[in-house]
Order: sequence, then structure tokens, then C-alpha cells
Amino acid sequence: MRTAERTPRFPFAPDLIRDASLVWLASGVVGVSFGAIAVAGGLPVWVPVVMSLVVYAGSAQFSAVGVLLAGGGPLAAAATGLLLNTRTAAFSLAVADTLGKGRLARLVGAHLVTDETVAFALAQSDPVRRRTAFWVSGLGLFAVWNIGVLAGALAGDALGDTARYGLDAAFPAVLVALVLPALRGDAAVRRSAVLGACVALALAPVAPAGVPVLLALAGLLAFGRRRST
Repeated sequence: MRTAERTPRFPFAPDLIRDASLVWLASGVVGVSFGAIAVAGGLPVWVPVVMSLVVYAGSAQFSAVGVLLAGGGPLAAAATGLLLNTRTAAFSLAVADTLGKGRLARLVGAHLVTDETVAFALAQSDPVRRRTAFWVSGLGLFAVWNIGVLAGALAGDALGDTARYGLDAAFPAVLVALVLPALRGDAAVRRSAVLGACVALALAPVAPAGVPVLLALAGLLAFGRRRST
């Protein structure tokens, strides 16, 4: 009797590695910029390096360092980072079944949840590829981000002005490319995205940096109502 072939839990997928490498490249560029800006502003090298290992949240890290460089205290910097990072709660719900069932997998996976990793995973067509994409993207992104931050921090003043060359636009550009398939394939997702974008654009001139993006999660309300009908 023939035995049924078992689908590997994490199949080797060269195409996922190829696609994820674009995100890794963008992450490395922004990581170098973050490390350089932090050190050029007067922070010791260990601050951006440890922050990237422990916090690992690009926008929250930039905001927290901005508060510190502006003269704010550690508590104010931490509060700013936590506020911006609350959006990952929604992302975690979206990939909760993707991480795996073990406690270690969920603990490590939660640390790897980012805009880019979640978008890359949800763009896949089936649960097995989704899980593989999450871990391939997440682990690679974590490694490249921290290497980039360390390189930028060691370079210091020499790379402190990378933003003026437009390199800071690499990350959002890659993220847009990742979410386009979902926008094309689901009208409910498009409606939610449009609502969220309108909220963010309306609040951008008056709200502190990062807050419009957080409040753009209101777009999920439209998605939830559409799914419940």
C-alpha cells in the first residue's frame, strides 16, 4: 500500500528567498541609516545596537532616538516607541495561526512581527507557504537589520546624512510592492486601505509623526464589517 506523501512543514522555496532578499536589502539600507544617525547625533554605539536587538521596530526606534536626541528622557522615548508599535497587535492577530503552535515559536515569531514580514507572509497563497514565508522573511530581516545598524553605528558621522539621498524611501517602496497583490485581489482589502489612507492623510498635518499611521488602523473596521456580512 502506498503511503500518502507528507507535505514538508517548511519546504525549501528558492523563490521566497529571492523575493525576501529585496526586503532584506531595503532593511539593510535603512538600518545603516538608523545606526549612523543615532551615533552622529551623539549617542554611544551600543544604544542603537542594543535597541535593534531588543526592540526591533524600525519606526519606533527612529522615533525613540529622535526623542533622545531632542533632549527627551528615556521614559518619553520608550512611551513614544510603545505608542507607535501598538499597531503590531493587529498584525499579530493576522498571522497568529502562521507562527506555529509551540510556545517558543510564538515567542520568537512575535518578536519578528513587522509590517514587511506580515505583508510578505499574507501575500502567499496557502498556509504552508505563508508559514515558510514568515520565517524566511522574519529571520533574514532581523539579521540584516541588525548587521546594518551595527555597520551604520560604527561608520558614525560618515553616513549620517543618508536620508538626503533618498535611501530612507527604500523600505516603504518595497512594502508597497508587497501589498499590491492583496489590494488587487480583494475588494474588501482595497476599501479598508483607502479608508486607512484617508485617515492618515487627514491627520498628517496636525498629529505627531507616526500617530496618523497608527490611527489608520481604523480602516480595519471596514474590513471587519465586510467580512461579517
